[in-house]
Amino acid sequence: MKYLAQAAVAAGLAGALGVQPALAETAKIGFVTTLTTPAAVIGNDMKNAVDLAMEHLGSKAGDTDLEVIFADDGFAPETGKQATDKLVKQDDVDFVAGYIWSHVLLASRKSVLDAGKFLISANAGPSQMAGKLCDENFFSTSWQNDQTPMAMGEVLNQQGVKSLYIMAPNYAAGKDMVEGVERTYKGEIKGKDLTKWGADAQLDFSAELAKAKASGAEGIFVFYPGAAGGAFIKQYDQAGLSETLPLYSVFTVDAISLPKLQQADFKAVLGSRTTQEWDPTLDNEANKKFVADFKAKYGTYPSYYAAQSYDAIMLIASAIEAVGGDMSNKDGIRAAMKSADYESVRGKYTYGNNNFPIENFYLREVVTDADGTWTTKVVSTVYKDHQDSYAAECPLK
Repeated sequence: MKYLAQAAVAAGLAGALGVQPALAETAKIGFVTTLTTPAAVIGNDMKNAVDLAMEHLGSKAGDTDLEVIFADDGFAPETGKQATDKLVKQDDVDFVAGYIWSHVLLASRKSVLDAGKFLISANAGPSQMAGKLCDENFFSTSWQNDQTPMAMGEVLNQQGVKSLYIMAPNYAAGKDMVEGVERTYKGEIKGKDLTKWGADAQLDFSAELAKAKASGAEGIFVFYPGAAGGAFIKQYDQAGLSETLPLYSVFTVDAISLPKLQQADFKAVLGSRTTQEWDPTLDNEANKKFVADFKAKYGTYPSYYAAQSYDAIMLIASAIEAVGGDMSNKDGIRAAMKSADYESVRGKYTYGNNNFPIENFYLREVVTDADGTWTTKVVSTVYKDHQDSYAAECPLK
């Protein structure tokens, strides 16, 4: 890595002057995710990926030991902030990573950044943090929320879908998803429902599905992560809507929900289309190893939540190695992360001025693999090297 050479030169100069860098024996990474409530199905997938990354690294970044401390956000902003505060103030971590939910990340960001720590989102991508709330010490290994639904809007245009019904949960990311698809979709919006979210999230969608069917829309776009996604697909299947109201989704049909959907034989999901920046079929060596080892260790395909979490640890490790373990070298760590000089499971990408990835987005289809397992495959590339819509609002250069 190019930053290794720079770190070696800096260390040599420091030695010549009789000054040694303060090398850390252990670098600490706090990882905030959901480990309780039904949403823990996502958090556990992320934790599994972090554990696999640590196994692949031998729990080291160069000569520096790595320690991960997991914290539970309880699927609530106030709990997530408390968990983050503990990591920063009591555990004195060097990095805080993770964060499934945009409202949890927004509630927690100042605790990390005001303390001069590095913050890495492995999932949530609220528009505020891509724009006016961007920060030199914040990085994403996922996407800005609008991008994935923007890609789906382009797909709908390409496929000639002239009218659409929209459903999403009523919170920060749900609103970003709706805004994203509306940003690019050129057809008519026949109706829109934003449903209750949180620990007591709405899981009965019968009334909304009846409205969608009656609207005469040519397709339905939904965003329902975690347990809500499984509940939606079940009710969509039972309503027999796959022939009359084709499903287009983001963050709803994934490696977490598909095993349960297959077990229940909800075949309406087969052939449905979704967009994402990662897929288990992406043809690069890092991804092949990640997917094969994840399946061998945990018995399932990894989700994109897992892929992004794995990348977050690898990004952090590459930065620590680049500065030779000198955790006081904040500029060096920042520059190393900005370079994205590591083997990402999505393939090579770059960072924009707001430290969100500039990356490809793919159309994926739900299929059956050679072993009979339901999974996804890439159908086409919707966007190549796509930058989010809020980068221009970020004052960073």
